[in-house]
Amino acid sequence: MEGKRIILTVTNDLVTDQRVHRAAATLERQGCNVLVLGRKLPGSQPVGERSYRTHRMRLLFRRGALFYACFNIRLFFALLFRRADLLVSNDLDTLPACFLASRLKSCTLTYDSHEYFTEVPELIGRRFARDTWIWIEKLLLPRVRYTSTVSQSVADAYRERYGIEMDVIRNLPLAGEKEARRPDLLDCGPQRIIIYQGALNVGRGLESMISAMQFLNAFQLQIFGDGDIAGQLKDLTKKLELEDRVVFMGRIAHGELKAYTRQASLGISLEEDKGLNYRYSLPNKIFDYIQAGIPVLVSDLPEMKRIVEDYGIGQVLVDREADKIAVQVREMMDSDELRMTWKKNLRKAGKELNWEKEEKKLLDLYSKAFLARVYGL
Repeated sequence: MEGKRIILTVTNDLVTDQRVHRAAATLERQGCNVLVLGRKLPGSQPVGERSYRTHRMRLLFRRGALFYACFNIRLFFALLFRRADLLVSNDLDTLPACFLASRLKSCTLTYDSHEYFTEVPELIGRRFARDTWIWIEKLLLPRVRYTSTVSQSVADAYRERYGIEMDVIRNLPLAGEKEARRPDLLDCGPQRIIIYQGALNVGRGLESMISAMQFLNAFQLQIFGDGDIAGQLKDLTKKLELEDRVVFMGRIAHGELKAYTRQASLGISLEEDKGLNYRYSLPNKIFDYIQAGIPVLVSDLPEMKRIVEDYGIGQVLVDREADKIAVQVREMMDSDELRMTWKKNLRKAGKELNWEKEEKKLLDLYSKAFLARVYGL
Protein backbone atom coordinates (compact mmCIF):
# COMPACT_ATOMS: atom_id res chain seq x y z
CA MET A 1 0.00 0.00 0.00
CA GLU A 2 3.02 2.28 0.07
CA GLY A 3 2.43 5.56 -1.72
CA LYS A 4 -1.35 5.20 -1.83
CA ARG A 5 -3.37 8.36 -1.20
CA ILE A 6 -6.06 7.71 1.41
CA ILE A 7 -8.69 10.13 2.72
CA LEU A 8 -10.64 9.30 5.89
CA THR A 9 -13.81 11.28 6.59
CA VAL A 10 -15.75 11.89 9.80
CA THR A 11 -18.28 14.44 11.10
CA ASN A 12 -16.55 15.11 14.44
CA ASP A 13 -13.67 17.51 15.18
CA LEU A 14 -10.99 14.75 15.27
CA VAL A 15 -9.77 15.64 18.76
CA THR A 16 -11.00 12.57 20.66
CA ASP A 17 -11.84 10.09 17.87
CA GLN A 18 -9.28 7.43 18.71
CA ARG A 19 -10.59 4.88 16.21
CA VAL A 20 -9.99 7.20 13.26
CA HIS A 21 -6.67 8.36 14.72
CA ARG A 22 -5.36 4.82 15.12
CA ALA A 23 -6.49 3.83 11.62
CA ALA A 24 -4.85 6.90 10.07
CA ALA A 25 -1.61 6.39 12.00
CA THR A 26 -1.49 2.72 10.99
CA LEU A 27 -1.90 3.61 7.31
CA GLU A 28 0.72 6.35 7.58
CA ARG A 29 3.21 3.84 9.00
CA GLN A 30 2.63 1.69 5.92
CA GLY A 31 3.88 4.53 3.76
CA CYS A 32 0.47 5.83 2.70
CA ASN A 33 -0.28 9.52 2.19
CA VAL A 34 -3.12 10.02 4.67
CA LEU A 35 -5.55 12.92 5.09
CA VAL A 36 -8.35 13.00 7.67
CA LEU A 37 -11.26 15.36 6.99
CA GLY A 38 -13.57 16.49 9.79
CA ARG A 39 -15.26 19.64 11.03
CA LYS A 40 -14.28 22.46 13.34
CA LEU A 41 -16.66 23.65 16.05
CA PRO A 42 -16.40 27.00 17.84
CA GLY A 43 -15.10 25.29 20.97
CA SER A 44 -12.90 22.70 19.28
CA GLN A 45 -9.48 22.14 20.82
CA PRO A 46 -6.39 21.98 18.59
CA VAL A 47 -5.94 18.61 16.90
CA GLY A 48 -2.35 18.49 18.10
CA GLU A 49 0.64 16.95 16.41
CA ARG A 50 -0.26 13.99 14.21
CA SER A 51 1.82 11.87 11.84
CA TYR A 52 -0.76 12.42 9.10
CA ARG A 53 -2.47 15.48 7.63
CA THR A 54 -5.79 16.80 8.94
CA HIS A 55 -8.28 19.36 7.71
CA ARG A 56 -11.37 20.56 9.58
CA MET A 57 -14.17 22.35 7.79
CA ARG A 58 -16.08 25.21 9.37
CA LEU A 59 -19.85 24.94 8.92
CA LEU A 60 -22.68 27.38 9.47
CA PHE A 61 -24.95 24.75 11.04
CA ARG A 62 -24.00 22.57 14.01
CA ARG A 63 -26.76 19.93 14.14
CA GLY A 64 -29.91 18.65 12.49
CA ALA A 65 -30.83 18.13 8.85
CA LEU A 66 -29.21 21.37 7.69
CA PHE A 67 -25.91 20.39 9.28
CA TYR A 68 -25.82 16.95 7.64
CA ALA A 69 -26.83 18.37 4.26
CA CYS A 70 -24.27 21.17 4.47
CA PHE A 71 -21.52 18.85 5.69
CA ASN A 72 -22.03 16.32 2.90
CA ILE A 73 -22.10 19.02 0.22
CA ARG A 74 -18.87 20.54 1.55
CA LEU A 75 -17.32 17.11 1.94
CA PHE A 76 -18.28 16.07 -1.58
CA PHE A 77 -16.51 19.03 -3.16
CA ALA A 78 -13.52 18.63 -0.83
CA LEU A 79 -13.16 15.04 -2.03
CA LEU A 80 -13.87 15.82 -5.65
CA PHE A 81 -10.89 18.17 -5.96
CA ARG A 82 -8.38 16.04 -4.03
CA ARG A 83 -6.48 13.12 -5.47
CA ALA A 84 -7.20 9.83 -3.73
CA ASP A 85 -6.80 6.09 -4.28
CA LEU A 86 -9.09 5.20 -1.38
CA LEU A 87 -11.90 6.97 0.46
CA VAL A 88 -12.84 5.80 3.95
CA SER A 89 -16.34 6.75 5.08
CA ASN A 90 -16.62 6.66 8.87
CA ASP A 91 -20.28 6.19 9.81
CA LEU A 92 -23.42 6.73 7.81
CA ASP A 93 -23.39 10.53 8.09
CA THR A 94 -20.35 10.73 5.76
CA LEU A 95 -21.42 8.03 3.31
CA PRO A 96 -23.53 10.08 0.84
CA ALA A 97 -20.64 12.39 -0.06
CA CYS A 98 -18.05 9.61 -0.08
CA PHE A 99 -20.19 7.30 -2.20
CA LEU A 100 -20.91 9.92 -4.85
CA ALA A 101 -17.32 11.16 -4.93
CA SER A 102 -15.95 7.62 -5.26
CA ARG A 103 -18.19 6.97 -8.24
CA LEU A 104 -17.26 10.20 -10.02
CA LYS A 105 -13.54 9.82 -9.25
CA SER A 106 -13.48 6.05 -9.91
CA CYS A 107 -11.61 5.38 -6.67
CA THR A 108 -12.06 2.65 -4.08
CA LEU A 109 -14.50 3.20 -1.20
CA THR A 110 -14.56 1.48 2.18
CA TYR A 111 -17.08 2.02 4.97
CA ASP A 112 -16.42 1.76 8.71
CA SER A 113 -19.45 1.73 10.99
CA HIS A 114 -18.50 2.91 14.48
CA GLU A 115 -21.98 2.05 15.76
CA TYR A 116 -25.36 0.73 14.64
CA PHE A 117 -26.15 4.19 13.33
CA THR A 118 -29.89 3.94 12.65
CA GLU A 119 -30.48 2.52 16.14
CA VAL A 120 -28.77 5.24 18.21
CA PRO A 121 -30.90 6.59 21.09
CA GLU A 122 -30.88 10.07 19.57
CA LEU A 123 -33.00 8.75 16.67
CA ILE A 124 -35.45 6.75 18.77
CA GLY A 125 -38.80 8.55 18.73
CA ARG A 126 -37.78 10.77 15.79
CA ARG A 127 -39.51 8.82 13.07
CA PHE A 128 -38.82 11.08 10.08
CA ALA A 129 -35.12 11.48 10.86
CA ARG A 130 -34.66 7.77 11.51
CA ASP A 131 -36.58 6.75 8.39
CA THR A 132 -34.42 9.12 6.34
CA TRP A 133 -31.20 7.56 7.61
CA ILE A 134 -32.58 4.04 7.08
CA TRP A 135 -33.42 4.99 3.48
CA ILE A 136 -29.90 6.33 2.91
CA GLU A 137 -28.38 3.23 4.49
CA LYS A 138 -30.55 0.86 2.47
CA LEU A 139 -29.75 2.74 -0.74
CA LEU A 140 -25.97 3.00 -0.34
CA LEU A 141 -24.54 0.46 2.10
CA PRO A 142 -25.23 -2.73 0.07
CA ARG A 143 -23.32 -1.09 -2.81
CA VAL A 144 -20.14 -0.72 -0.77
CA ARG A 145 -18.04 -3.84 -1.15
CA TYR A 146 -15.52 -3.40 1.65
CA THR A 147 -17.02 -2.66 5.05
CA SER A 148 -16.11 -2.98 8.72
CA THR A 149 -17.63 -2.39 12.13
CA VAL A 150 -16.80 -2.49 15.84
CA SER A 151 -18.38 -5.70 17.15
CA GLN A 152 -19.63 -9.07 16.01
CA SER A 153 -23.18 -8.29 17.14
CA VAL A 154 -23.33 -5.20 14.91
CA ALA A 155 -21.86 -7.19 12.01
CA ASP A 156 -24.50 -9.88 12.52
CA ALA A 157 -27.27 -7.25 12.55
CA TYR A 158 -26.09 -5.77 9.25
CA ARG A 159 -25.83 -9.21 7.69
CA GLU A 160 -29.39 -10.00 8.74
CA ARG A 161 -30.71 -6.67 7.45
CA TYR A 162 -28.78 -6.31 4.18
CA GLY A 163 -27.08 -9.64 3.54
CA ILE A 164 -23.60 -8.09 3.72
CA GLU A 165 -20.50 -9.42 5.47
CA MET A 166 -18.64 -6.82 7.53
CA ASP A 167 -15.15 -7.28 8.92
CA VAL A 168 -14.99 -6.81 12.71
CA ILE A 169 -12.25 -4.41 13.80
CA ARG A 170 -12.58 -3.63 17.48
CA ASN A 171 -11.79 -0.33 19.22
CA LEU A 172 -8.60 -1.47 20.89
CA PRO A 173 -5.96 0.92 22.26
CA LEU A 174 -2.24 0.73 21.65
CA ALA A 175 -0.51 -1.37 24.29
CA GLY A 176 2.73 0.58 23.94
CA GLU A 177 1.23 4.06 23.73
CA LYS A 178 2.91 6.58 26.01
CA GLU A 179 1.23 9.41 27.87
CA ALA A 180 1.48 12.74 26.06
CA ARG A 181 2.54 14.41 29.29
CA ARG A 182 1.96 13.87 32.98
CA PRO A 183 -1.01 16.05 33.94
CA ASP A 184 -1.51 17.60 37.35
CA LEU A 185 -3.60 14.80 38.81
CA LEU A 186 -6.61 15.76 40.86
CA ASP A 187 -6.01 15.37 44.60
CA CYS A 188 -9.00 13.46 45.95
CA GLY A 189 -7.48 12.71 49.34
CA PRO A 190 -8.32 9.27 50.76
CA GLN A 191 -11.21 8.74 48.33
CA ARG A 192 -10.85 5.91 45.82
CA ILE A 193 -11.56 6.85 42.23
CA ILE A 194 -14.27 5.52 39.95
CA ILE A 195 -13.71 6.71 36.38
CA TYR A 196 -16.01 7.22 33.40
CA GLN A 197 -14.65 8.33 30.06
CA GLY A 198 -16.70 8.99 26.94
CA ALA A 199 -19.69 10.91 25.66
CA LEU A 200 -22.20 12.39 28.10
CA ASN A 201 -25.29 11.39 26.17
CA VAL A 202 -28.66 9.76 26.79
CA GLY A 203 -28.47 6.11 27.80
CA ARG A 204 -24.95 6.02 29.25
CA GLY A 205 -26.18 5.13 32.74
CA LEU A 206 -24.56 8.17 34.30
CA GLU A 207 -27.66 9.36 36.14
CA SER A 208 -27.80 6.08 38.07
CA MET A 209 -24.07 6.16 38.82
CA ILE A 210 -24.22 9.73 40.08
CA SER A 211 -27.18 8.83 42.30
CA ALA A 212 -25.24 5.84 43.62
CA MET A 213 -22.50 8.18 44.83
CA GLN A 214 -24.86 9.19 47.67
CA PHE A 215 -24.00 5.83 49.23
CA LEU A 216 -20.29 5.78 48.38
CA ASN A 217 -18.65 8.14 50.87
CA ALA A 218 -15.18 6.69 50.35
CA PHE A 219 -15.21 7.14 46.57
CA GLN A 220 -15.00 9.92 44.02
CA LEU A 221 -16.52 9.63 40.54
CA GLN A 222 -14.43 11.37 37.88
CA ILE A 223 -16.27 11.95 34.60
CA PHE A 224 -14.19 12.67 31.49
CA GLY A 225 -15.97 13.86 28.36
CA ASP A 226 -18.77 16.10 27.19
CA GLY A 227 -22.10 15.75 25.47
CA ASP A 228 -25.76 16.63 25.16
CA ILE A 229 -26.74 15.96 28.79
CA ALA A 230 -23.64 17.35 30.51
CA GLY A 231 -25.68 20.23 31.95
CA GLN A 232 -28.38 17.89 33.26
CA LEU A 233 -25.79 15.67 34.94
CA LYS A 234 -24.16 18.66 36.62
CA ASP A 235 -27.58 19.85 37.81
CA LEU A 236 -28.27 16.39 39.27
CA THR A 237 -24.92 16.42 41.05
CA LYS A 238 -25.68 19.83 42.54
CA LYS A 239 -29.22 18.80 43.53
CA LEU A 240 -27.88 15.77 45.41
CA GLU A 241 -25.09 17.89 46.96
CA LEU A 242 -22.41 15.57 45.61
CA GLU A 243 -19.93 18.14 44.28
CA ASP A 244 -17.19 16.64 46.48
CA ARG A 245 -17.82 13.11 45.16
CA VAL A 246 -18.62 13.74 41.49
CA VAL A 247 -16.12 15.75 39.43
CA PHE A 248 -16.63 16.72 35.79
CA MET A 249 -13.24 16.86 34.09
CA GLY A 250 -14.39 17.77 30.57
CA ARG A 251 -12.65 16.59 27.42
CA ILE A 252 -8.90 16.16 27.57
CA ALA A 253 -6.29 14.73 25.21
CA HIS A 254 -6.15 10.94 25.11
CA GLY A 255 -2.52 10.83 26.20
CA GLU A 256 -3.33 12.82 29.35
CA LEU A 257 -6.43 10.75 30.03
CA LYS A 258 -4.31 7.61 30.33
CA ALA A 259 -2.60 9.02 33.43
CA TYR A 260 -5.92 9.75 35.13
CA THR A 261 -7.23 6.30 34.22
CA ARG A 262 -4.24 4.56 35.78
CA GLN A 263 -4.85 6.19 39.16
CA ALA A 264 -8.47 4.95 39.27
CA SER A 265 -9.64 1.89 41.20
CA LEU A 266 -12.61 1.06 38.97
CA GLY A 267 -13.76 1.87 35.43
CA ILE A 268 -17.46 1.94 34.52
CA SER A 269 -19.38 1.41 31.28
CA LEU A 270 -23.07 1.29 32.22
CA GLU A 271 -24.85 1.84 28.90
CA GLU A 272 -28.59 1.17 29.03
CA ASP A 273 -30.46 -1.13 26.66
CA LYS A 274 -31.93 1.75 24.67
CA GLY A 275 -32.15 0.25 21.22
CA LEU A 276 -29.93 -2.07 19.26
CA ASN A 277 -27.00 0.34 19.05
CA TYR A 278 -26.32 0.24 22.79
CA ARG A 279 -27.31 -3.42 23.06
CA TYR A 280 -24.61 -4.40 20.58
CA SER A 281 -22.03 -1.82 21.64
CA LEU A 282 -18.48 -2.62 22.71
CA PRO A 283 -17.18 0.73 24.01
CA ASN A 284 -13.50 1.50 23.54
CA LYS A 285 -13.32 2.80 27.11
CA ILE A 286 -13.51 -0.79 28.35
CA PHE A 287 -10.29 -1.57 26.51
CA ASP A 288 -8.72 1.66 27.78
CA TYR A 289 -9.51 0.51 31.32
CA ILE A 290 -7.93 -2.86 30.55
CA GLN A 291 -4.72 -1.26 29.27
CA ALA A 292 -4.64 0.91 32.40
CA GLY A 293 -4.90 -2.24 34.53
CA ILE A 294 -8.11 -1.34 36.38
CA PRO A 295 -11.12 -3.67 36.85
CA VAL A 296 -14.42 -2.79 35.21
CA LEU A 297 -18.12 -2.72 36.03
CA VAL A 298 -20.19 -3.02 32.85
CA SER A 299 -23.78 -3.35 31.70
CA ASP A 300 -25.43 -6.73 31.23
CA LEU A 301 -25.25 -6.37 27.45
CA PRO A 302 -23.87 -9.15 25.22
CA GLU A 303 -20.60 -7.74 23.87
CA MET A 304 -19.46 -6.12 27.12
CA LYS A 305 -20.51 -9.11 29.19
CA ARG A 306 -18.58 -11.46 26.91
CA ILE A 307 -15.32 -9.54 27.30
CA VAL A 308 -15.62 -9.22 31.08
CA GLU A 309 -16.54 -12.86 31.66
CA ASP A 310 -14.17 -14.37 29.09
CA TYR A 311 -11.16 -12.53 30.51
CA GLY A 312 -12.26 -12.31 34.17
CA ILE A 313 -11.51 -8.59 34.54
CA GLY A 314 -14.43 -7.30 36.60
CA GLN A 315 -18.16 -7.73 37.00
CA VAL A 316 -21.44 -7.28 35.15
CA LEU A 317 -23.94 -4.89 36.74
CA VAL A 318 -26.61 -6.77 38.69
CA ASP A 319 -29.15 -4.00 39.42
CA ARG A 320 -29.51 -0.38 38.22
CA GLU A 321 -31.03 0.93 41.45
CA ALA A 322 -28.63 3.48 42.94
CA ASP A 323 -28.25 1.75 46.31
CA LYS A 324 -27.71 -1.62 44.64
CA ILE A 325 -24.98 -0.17 42.41
CA ALA A 326 -23.28 1.19 45.52
CA VAL A 327 -23.42 -2.20 47.23
CA GLN A 328 -21.86 -3.92 44.22
CA VAL A 329 -19.09 -1.31 43.94
CA ARG A 330 -18.20 -1.68 47.62
CA GLU A 331 -18.17 -5.48 47.39
CA MET A 332 -15.90 -5.32 44.36
CA MET A 333 -13.45 -2.93 45.98
CA ASP A 334 -13.46 -4.50 49.45
CA SER A 335 -12.42 -7.96 48.24
CA ASP A 336 -8.62 -8.27 48.14
CA GLU A 337 -8.97 -11.72 46.58
CA LEU A 338 -11.08 -10.44 43.69
CA ARG A 339 -8.83 -7.47 43.05
CA MET A 340 -5.71 -9.65 42.95
CA THR A 341 -7.39 -12.03 40.49
CA TRP A 342 -8.52 -9.16 38.29
CA LYS A 343 -5.06 -7.59 38.36
CA LYS A 344 -3.50 -10.81 37.05
CA ASN A 345 -6.18 -11.26 34.40
CA LEU A 346 -5.94 -7.63 33.31
CA ARG A 347 -2.25 -8.06 32.50
CA LYS A 348 -3.06 -11.06 30.32
CA ALA A 349 -6.00 -9.33 28.63
CA GLY A 350 -3.89 -6.25 27.92
CA LYS A 351 -1.39 -8.36 25.98
CA GLU A 352 -4.15 -9.74 23.76
CA LEU A 353 -6.60 -6.86 23.39
CA ASN A 354 -4.50 -4.16 21.76
CA TRP A 355 -4.30 -2.26 18.49
CA GLU A 356 -0.89 -3.69 17.60
CA LYS A 357 -2.69 -6.99 16.95
CA GLU A 358 -6.05 -5.65 15.77
CA GLU A 359 -4.57 -3.34 13.11
CA LYS A 360 -3.68 -6.38 11.01
CA LYS A 361 -7.39 -6.80 10.26
CA LEU A 362 -7.56 -3.20 9.03
CA LEU A 363 -4.55 -3.67 6.75
CA ASP A 364 -5.95 -6.93 5.39
CA LEU A 365 -9.25 -5.24 4.52
CA TYR A 366 -7.62 -2.33 2.70
CA SER A 367 -5.14 -4.61 0.93
CA LYS A 368 -8.05 -6.66 -0.41
CA ALA A 369 -9.74 -3.48 -1.61
CA PHE A 370 -6.63 -2.31 -3.45
CA LEU A 371 -5.92 -5.71 -4.99
CA ALA A 372 -9.49 -5.99 -6.24
CA ARG A 373 -9.10 -2.58 -7.85
CA VAL A 374 -5.82 -3.51 -9.54
CA TYR A 375 -7.04 -6.83 -10.91
CA GLY A 376 -10.61 -5.74 -11.59
CA LEU A 377 -12.10 -8.29 -9.22
